[in-house]
Formats: sequence, C-alpha cells, structure tokens
Amino acid sequence: MKIETTLCGLDFAVLGVYVLVLLCAGLFMGRFVKSSGDFFSGGKKVPWWMGAISSYMAMISCFVFIAYAQIGYEDGLVGLTVFWSTAFAILLGTFLFARRWQRANLATPVEYLERRYGPGVRQVISWCGVIFRILDNTVRLYTLGIITSQFLGIPLSYGIALGTVIVLLYTLTGGLWSVLVTDIIQGTVLMIVAFTVLPLSLRAVGGLGALYQAVPEHFSLFNGHRGTLWFLAAYYLIVFIKYNGSWSFVQRLASVPNERDAVKMGLLSAAIFFAFPILAVLPAVAARVYLPDLPPEMHERSYIEMCTRLLPPGMLGLMVAAMMAASLSTLAAEFNVTSSVFTTDIYRRIFRRHAGEREVLLVARLSVLGVAALIAFGALFVSQLGGAFEANKLLMALFGVPIVIPSVFGILWKRPNKVGVYACIVTGVVGGLLFKNVLGLKWEFATLAQTGACLVAYWTGALLPTATRERQDRDALFAQLEEKGETTT
Repeated sequence: MKIETTLCGLDFAVLGVYVLVLLCAGLFMGRFVKSSGDFFSGGKKVPWWMGAISSYMAMISCFVFIAYAQIGYEDGLVGLTVFWSTAFAILLGTFLFARRWQRANLATPVEYLERRYGPGVRQVISWCGVIFRILDNTVRLYTLGIITSQFLGIPLSYGIALGTVIVLLYTLTGGLWSVLVTDIIQGTVLMIVAFTVLPLSLRAVGGLGALYQAVPEHFSLFNGHRGTLWFLAAYYLIVFIKYNGSWSFVQRLASVPNERDAVKMGLLSAAIFFAFPILAVLPAVAARVYLPDLPPEMHERSYIEMCTRLLPPGMLGLMVAAMMAASLSTLAAEFNVTSSVFTTDIYRRIFRRHAGEREVLLVARLSVLGVAALIAFGALFVSQLGGAFEANKLLMALFGVPIVIPSVFGILWKRPNKVGVYACIVTGVVGGLLFKNVLGLKWEFATLAQTGACLVAYWTGALLPTATRERQDRDALFAQLEEKGETTT
C-alpha cells in the first residue's frame, strides 16, 4: 500500500527558498577558505555553541524520522530509550575524551594514530574508516531518498541523486565553515517544525491523556523486544563506541579554540540529544492511534504521514525542508571529514607528499565527489538489509566496532600496541560474521560477544613486546594528552 502525498505551490516555494539560502550560505563561506586547514577544521576558531549545534546536526538525519518513528509506532516510548543512547554516549564521551582530543592538536581524526601505533596502523584505519563511513552513510542517504521520493513524487533513486547534488553544492564550496553555518540554519528550521508537529499530533488524538488511554503499553520506556536489557546493553555499547570515534564529532571537538570550549560543546550536544527525541518520537506514537491501519512497510513513514495530514500548506514545505536539513547536515559533515582523511592521510602521505595547498584543495573537492558517488550507489541497496534501523545496527556492529575501538580506547589506554589493533580488526569482523551467521546468535548477543572478543584481542597486544620507536612515540603522545591546562591555537 502506498499513500500518495503531494506538495502545493506554496510548499514548493518554501522548499525552493530554503535550498537557495543554503547554497548562498555555502558560496559565501567559500570566500574564507584559503587552505586545507580552513576547509577541514575551520582554522580552530569555531565557537563552542556553533560546534555543538553542528555536532548535533551531523549526528542525526532523516534516519531519526524514519527509524525511530518506526519504533515509536510499533512499540511506543521505548523509541526514546533507544534514541537517548546517543545523549548518554556524548555525555560520557565528553568527560572522557574532549580534553584529550583537544590536546592531541590534530588536523584529521586519524592523524594521532601514527603517533599512537605507527604509520602502518594509520594507513589501515584510514582505509578501513573511509570504507566504513561510506557504508554507514548509505543508510542516511537512503532515508533522505524516502523523504524526497514520497513528497516530490519521484522514484527513490532520483530522490537519492537529488539529495546528493544539493549536499555537494555547498560542501564543495566552503568546507567545514560552510557546513557549520548551514547547520545553524537547518537546526533552526528543524526545531521550528518539530515544535509545531508535536502539539498538532497530540491534539489530533485528543491530548496526551487520551493517547495514553488508547495505547497504554506504548507508554513504557522498555516495551517490546528493543526494550529488553540485553538489546539496550548492546545498542548503548555500540553507540558509545561509534559516536565517540565518529570522525565528525572528533573533528568538531578539535576545531574549537580550547579544552574548556570542547567540554562545553559536548555538554550542549548531549543536552540537545536528550530533549529532541521527545519531539521526534511522540508524533509517531500518536500515529498509532490516528493512523492505526498503516501496513508494516509504512511504519517507517508514520511521522511523515502525520505531517502530511496535519500541517497546513507552506508549513508542510518547511517540514520537508527540516527533514532534508537533518540528512543534509549529516551528509555534508560526513562528506567533508571522510574527504579530509582520504586527502590528508592517504593521498598526501602515499601519492603526493609534497603537494601544494592548491593541489590539496583540488583533491579534497574531487574526493568529496567520489565519496558522494559511492554513498549514493550504496543507498540503493539499504532496503534489502531490512530498512534503515536494521541496516544501521548491522553495519555499526559488524564493521564500526572493530575499526573504532583502537581510536576510542587508544586515547585512554596506554599499553595496547599495533599488534592489538590488527588483532582487534580481524577478530571483530570474523567474529561478527561467525556469531551472527554461523552460530545464529540474536543480534544483541552476537554484538556483545563480538565486542568482548575485540577488546580481548586489542589487549593481547599489551602482553607482547612493543617496538622501541612505537613505545617512544606513544610515551610522548600520552605526555601531551595528560598535560594540564588550556590548549589554544
């Protein structure tokens, strides 16, 4: 069953103005990009509040309105419990990692890996990380494709292509500053619409009390199979690992002027991630009463369906813009940071060590194009993995955990060495396939077993001798990471 929806002329006008503002902002900020450092890290002059909003926008996407809406429609407020895993991850990660990432004084999120483990590990994780980021972002682009295809009446593949082009236009011009400024615009639009949709949804079902009376089981924070202890333990664990090793999050922590600002940035990001899920999940819970007959394949679109029925002309166009904003910000950030790793950690170190700034900027922009093309191609196959939420948790566990553990815990723990890194990656990928596909364990038990195996393998390196050069570089790095005081540049 497909429910047709169309936008009126006013909606298209609002959407067109929105896209035009984004493109103008990107072009304007491009005037201030004079070097690869400006393109990738904003010259370490990013205000903490701007970094926080951008960090938030970089970590959400249409995935929020698709995947968590499905959970809200099917199981209720447990969608909040699952969504709050990100707030928990950022809050804990801020106290554990923010100051250390500032002290590392890095240009790209994997730059410190060479000092920590040696050049070999830096290259392996750079290549693996680029591949994982591409796979991970196919899910985000897929959800953007769902939004654009439903509202614009075009095929999913065209929606994916359209979203990719818009992201590219303003990411290529202004680098990180372009992403930051447009994140502020998009975050504002997103909040306006979210604060509008929630009261309209509750009014449509007779208020919060009437909603509770209609579906009382949906008001448990632990309802359904996603509310079980083991599922939440596995999900919270991989989200903690993923987001604190997220190149976009690390990039923003490193782009603010000093340690105090990095902590404030993290705390504000966590606060936003605690508040926003309420706005995103409750309308989907209301949809269970207002639209009780949605077939299973439409549960992902429950939030969208509420919006199309309740929002007036013009506001519906703004809602489409807001949903696009969520994905465009994330994808722009991911395009930028993935390009930075490819350009700095792969191209400049392997192919052209003495490349000039003009050449590096050209390669950076070309690599953004390449990354975008690969992500767009992969997005066409996400539905075959069971939809957005299922694909996301599968990719996070199978590939994200073994690749990110050496980065996340390597900045905390001194003893593990490069042998442990290689063992962690191999054990994680092989173990993930074994536990899930061969032994047939449920996702949560397979994920916990895989993560445990990764950590054991990672620490195995600590039992083996460490090369003198690696030990010296590691000791110097940790002396810098443990140094007190504000780091300013």
